[in-house]
Order: sequence, then C-alpha cells, then structure tokens
Amino acid sequence: MTAAPTDDLVARLRAAGCVFAEDEAAALLTSFVEPVALEGAVARRVAGEPLELVLGWADFAGVRVLLEAGVFVPRQRTAYVVDLAARVVSPGSVVVDLCCGSGALGLALASRIPGLVLHAADVSPVAVACARRNLAPVGGQVHLGDLDAALPDGLRGRVEAIVANVPYVPSESVALMPRESREHEPLFTVDGGADGLDILRRVAGLAPRWLAPGGSLFIETSEAQADAAVAAFADAGLGARVHHDEERGATVVAGRLRG
Repeated sequence: MTAAPTDDLVARLRAAGCVFAEDEAAALLTSFVEPVALEGAVARRVAGEPLELVLGWADFAGVRVLLEAGVFVPRQRTAYVVDLAARVVSPGSVVVDLCCGSGALGLALASRIPGLVLHAADVSPVAVACARRNLAPVGGQVHLGDLDAALPDGLRGRVEAIVANVPYVPSESVALMPRESREHEPLFTVDGGADGLDILRRVAGLAPRWLAPGGSLFIETSEAQADAAVAAFADAGLGARVHHDEERGATVVAGRLRG
C-alpha cells in the first residue's frame, strides 16, 4: 500500500482518539488486505470498537490470543500474573485459570512452560467457546460454570497454581471506564461489586480446597485495593504478598497455602 493511504488511515484513527494510531494502522493493514475488508475494519475501530475485537486477536504475554465479540479483552498489565505464576510451576504442574475469559492467562503460561496440566473455567458460554479455541493447542480443558463449580473433583488438593483475572472495578466506577470497555465488554467481566472485591473474596475462599500444600493463588487487583485483598486472602487461610510492577501499573496479590 502506498504511503498516502497509510497517512490517511493514521489520521483517521488519530482523529477518532486512538493514541497509538501508527501501530493500529499497521496492524489493520497487515490483517485486512482487501480494501473493502480494510474499510469495514477501520469503520468499526473509528466507531469505538476495541482494536483487538476488530482484529480478532490480541498479542498478550508473548502469545496471540484469539478473541470474539462478548469476550473480555486481556490487558497488557495482566501479563504480570503470568510472570509471577511462572516462577512456581514446572512441566507436569496442575494449573487452573478461573474467570478465564479468552483463556489468555492459561495460554500464555502453558506456552511459556510446556507440559502443564491446564484447566480453565468461565461462567460465559461465549468465553468458554473462545477459550477452547485458544487452549486446545496446549491441551487445556475448559469448563463452563460459576468459578470452580464445573472443575473436576479429581483436581482437589492437587493444583499448584490458580490464576484469576477477576473483575475488580467498583460498581460506581464502571461509568468512568473507557467507552470501549463500557460498550463492548460484558458488565460482569469488569464490575466487582461495591468495593470491587466481591469475586476476589469468593476465589480466595474456594482456593484452599483445590490447592496442593504450598500451592499458590494469583489475582490481579488495584494498588488501592491491595490491603483489603490481602485481608481476604488471610481470612481464607492463605499467606499473602503484594507484588507491584511500576512500569506496567500492575498489582497482583499472591497467596500461598501453607503446607
């Protein structure tokens, strides 16, 4: 494609408020070769649809994650969960990805450490179908159910790591989120209740019955919520530590089942 159309595309994206217009233009031009398809994709992006949903994939923690409408788009900061969990698992470890959405966390972890026994679960049929597409190549099994309800009983007491990207935005703050998220991601994937920690508390509470002695739970939260999250982990019998990555603006609470 000539420089002029590319410049025009960048200008259209920038005018629509796309901060990384040049990068987005390059991704669109690579993914949509036919002019009609490209124009349709650009129109969707200019109208406010997340780039990842327009493309049908997201680059996350070194892997390409397939996406579709109605599925939460993984944030780059959440790769910190993968970094931390990778330190405590090895080939053959049982790993569970709860609130898995597209399966991004499990896929990235299994791609980094081949040979994991990976299970994932989500309450959304759309997310489960998407996660199955992503996790099939790494042998992951995806279950439809509320949190751990559909996990096989045989996993109890055997899980080395649970990773969970739970919704943690306080209900009254959802209206302040970017329009992309408010209009194109299901509310239940971002709304964490009055203080944002409703699902985190539930996951912390169920984790001990699945974790092996010394097993770990990793959940992303905000820096402001970290102390309350640590208290929730402690109430569940988990020793907890807060990890913060300043560069990515990421905060993860890691809990360990004493054994």
